Amino acid sequence: MRHGPGWFLRLSAYWFATSFKWFVVLLVLLPAKVAELSPPEEKATRLGFLFSLGAVMAILGPPLMGYLSDRLGRRRPFLLWGSLLTALALLLLVHAPSYGALLLAYLLLQVADDLATGPYSALIPDLVPKGERGTASGYMGVLQVLGQVLAGAVGFLLPLAPQAYLAALLNLLGAALSLSLVPDRLPRANPRPFLRAMAAPWQDRDFLLVYLTRFLVMLGFYLAQTYLQYYLADVVKTFQALGRTLTEAPFQAVALLGLLISLGAALASVPAGRASDRLGRKPLIYLSGVGLGLLMPLILLFPRYDLLLSLALLFGLFYGVYLAVDWALVADVLKDPEAHATDMGLWQTAIVVPQVLAGAFGRPLDLLNAQEAGLGYLVLFLLAGGFFLLGAFLVAPIRRAR
Repeated sequence: MRHGPGWFLRLSAYWFATSFKWFVVLLVLLPAKVAELSPPEEKATRLGFLFSLGAVMAILGPPLMGYLSDRLGRRRPFLLWGSLLTALALLLLVHAPSYGALLLAYLLLQVADDLATGPYSALIPDLVPKGERGTASGYMGVLQVLGQVLAGAVGFLLPLAPQAYLAALLNLLGAALSLSLVPDRLPRANPRPFLRAMAAPWQDRDFLLVYLTRFLVMLGFYLAQTYLQYYLADVVKTFQALGRTLTEAPFQAVALLGLLISLGAALASVPAGRASDRLGRKPLIYLSGVGLGLLMPLILLFPRYDLLLSLALLFGLFYGVYLAVDWALVADVLKDPEAHATDMGLWQTAIVVPQVLAGAFGRPLDLLNAQEAGLGYLVLFLLAGGFFLLGAFLVAPIRRAR
C-alpha cells in the first residue's frame, strides 16, 4: 500500500521542529544570550567557542547515538527522551543566569539533539519502500525549509523567551507526531562491535561516493552562504527591489535573499522527490548540480541586487531539488538494515564538516580581497560552483542507485 501525504508529513514532523530550533538557537538565542552574559570584549570569542564545541559534538554525536540505537534494536526511546531533554535544554538556555550555565545548557541541547536525531535519521531507510523514498525525502526537505522560514519570522517578531518556549513546544509536538509511526523494536539488533560498525560504511564504495557527493555540495553551499552578506556590502553596495531602496542593508538585503532561496527550495522539494521515484535519483542530482554550479558565475557577472533576487529564487529551486533527492539516494545505497542509524549518523557529518571548512576560508578571503578588490569573492564563488558540479557528477559511478 502506498503512503499518502499525511503519513509523510508525520514521518518528517520532527525534522520541521529540529530545523526551527537550530535556526532560532544559532542565529538569535545563542548570540543574544552570549552578549547578555559576557563582557563586550569577550562576546565574539565566547560565541565562537560555543559554535566550535557544537560542531565537534555534531560530528561525534549522531554516529554514536545511531550505533546505540542499532545495537539495542530500538528507535522510540531515543526520540522520546531526546525530545524531552531538548525541550528542557531550550528553557535552561534562554533563562541561563551566567555564561557557565549557558555553556551547560548548550551542551545538554547538543547531547539531547544527537540522542533524538541520530536514530531518527534512520526512519526513511527503515520504514519507506524504495519506490517512495524520493517522495519521503521531498516532504522532509520542504518541512526543513518551512521550519527555517517560520523561525526567521518568529525571530523577527517575538522576544527571546517566547522564541525558546515555542521551539520547545514545536519540538514536543513534532516528536509526538513522528513517534506515532515508529515501531517499538526493530526486527534485529546490530551485533557488530563499535569500531567495526564505524569502519564498515567507509569500506563500501557506493556509501563513500554518496558521502563525498553531499560533502562537496554542502561545502559549495556554505562557502556561498557564509560570506554572502559581505559580498553584498563590498561589491553590490546598492540594494533596490520593487522600486524601493532597502534601508537596513546589507542585513535586510541578505534576509530577503535567504527568504527567496527558502521559498524556491520549498516549491521544488516535493515535486523533485516524486520525480526521482519515477526517473531515478541521478538525473535529479545532475540537474541540481549543474544549475547550482552555473549560477555562481552569474552572481559574479551581474552584481546587481534586483538580478540577485531572481538568481536567489533559481538557486532555491535547484537546491530544493538536491534536498529532495540526497536523503533518498543514501537510503538506496545502505547495505545493512541492522546499521541504518549508524550509517546515517556518519553520513550526516557531511553537513557539519563543510561548515567548519567554510568558516576557515574567512582569512584567505580577506587576504585575496586586500590583494585586489573583489578577488576573494571571485575565487569564493568559482570554488563553490566547482564543488557543486563535482559533487553532482560523483554520483555517476554509484551502482546501487539509478
